[in-house]
Amino acid sequence: MIDLTLHDTGPRSLRVREFYLGRQPILDRNQALFGYELLFRNAPVGPAHVTNDLTATAAVIAHASQLGMEKTIGDALGFVNVDADVIMSDIFPFLPREKVVLEIINTMQATPQVVARIRELVGHGFSFALDDVTGENPDVLELLPLVDYVKMDMRNIPLSALMKLAPRFRQEKKKLVAEKVETREEFKNCLDLGFDYFQGYYFSKPVIMSGKKLSPSQLAVMELMTLVTSDADNQEIERAIKRDVSLALNLLRLVNTPAVGARQRIDSLSQAVTILGRRQLQRWLQIMLYAEPSKRGHSMTPLLMLATTRGRLLELLAGKLRPKQRESADIAFTVGIMSLMDTLFGISMAEILEQIPVTEDVRSALLQREGFFGDLLKLVECIERIEEMDNHIVPTLRDLAMSTDELVELEMAAFEWSDNVVRYAL
Repeated sequence: MIDLTLHDTGPRSLRVREFYLGRQPILDRNQALFGYELLFRNAPVGPAHVTNDLTATAAVIAHASQLGMEKTIGDALGFVNVDADVIMSDIFPFLPREKVVLEIINTMQATPQVVARIRELVGHGFSFALDDVTGENPDVLELLPLVDYVKMDMRNIPLSALMKLAPRFRQEKKKLVAEKVETREEFKNCLDLGFDYFQGYYFSKPVIMSGKKLSPSQLAVMELMTLVTSDADNQEIERAIKRDVSLALNLLRLVNTPAVGARQRIDSLSQAVTILGRRQLQRWLQIMLYAEPSKRGHSMTPLLMLATTRGRLLELLAGKLRPKQRESADIAFTVGIMSLMDTLFGISMAEILEQIPVTEDVRSALLQREGFFGDLLKLVECIERIEEMDNHIVPTLRDLAMSTDELVELEMAAFEWSDNVVRYAL
């Protein structure tokens, strides 16, 4: 354990690794990925309780930067909460200024010292956002000229207030970010008001349409998945892939991503089938289902990112918890990636499971969040929604006999893997 004491905040010591990390996507008007808000939470383990969350955040940011901000956010921007203590501290040499936006929390007072420090940091190339703005109070007006982004929380502000504030801030040339966007209607309202960026999980909520059928390319992938999981021989699988030219090309591109870890370039379908093996081939077909809509101009990148991160994190968790059962890791990946297929297809999960044969373990995890794989899925969903589900993480971790330290390490690895896959899949 490392002890880190921040200057200018009094002698508050912190065991740095005791934290959770949440990562929430921020999308642009085309629903393409723009950034992530990084949410750090103190893990209530051991005697090292820290009362000031954001001081803990500062220590964690400093070390997360050293561990590799690239792993955490890839090519995107990282939005991170800061308060007066953090702003007055000396963590900034640790931070890649071109990669982070510092979110000033809405309870912070704009004292002359803090304003001077922010002005100094802006001069050094740091970008700031005002978080959870609900009106034009004196602190907001004081800080407004120094920030690039204004964030407004859809849960905390009525539409009538939004309609007045959004044009006012746009006039000041500020980028507007809508937070906690949970429905398609909220997304549309914010689009109409000229918001630039959107944060929330509206894109992962299934819009169920009765009688909806899968597209021909999705059907082709599904049929191929059935062949791969059955006893069909390699030649039959190859022939099925060749029948759909775009599917064959996309599969070859995907299996040559660094994320596959193949030692040699795979140039033919027979090589892909032979080198990868059935389980790996099934995995890339599952990913292709999410990548396919993006190619037709529908922005499913955030869903692809969420599904691949979920799949990989579940796989790594299962591998850590059941190291001798390779099959568990494969099943966990499938559960993670399938858990968003109701959104992808606009069909209820029960209907999907009628069309795709799965084991009872997978079925109960996806429908009831039960069993070992259901617990893993619940844990990952809690991390994604760390603000509301914070108190569910500790009991689940305890049930799984896993430390927060191990969890964050696996998260970083899953983020990096998913970022690699998405880059090559599109």
